[in-house]
Amino acid sequence: MADDDCQCRPLGFLIGLPFALLALVLSLVGAVIWILGSVLSCLCPCCICCAGLANLAVGLVKLPIRIVRWFTHQIPC
Repeated sequence: MADDDCQCRPLGFLIGLPFALLALVLSLVGAVIWILGSVLSCLCPCCICCAGLANLAVGLVKLPIRIVRWFTHQIPC
């Protein structure tokens, strides 16, 4: 049986849900950092660190989805 055959893994989703909720809070912090970094990089384009902060913030915003996907892939069919 291939991994592509099993797409429904509710147990992994339920186990990962509390961690995804915690990551959701981090993603909100990441969204605020992203907005501040974008504003600062528009005001002063020479600040390369603001671009790095914006990239870090985008990673934080994507974190809840990554966590749920990781947990669902850990549970066998």
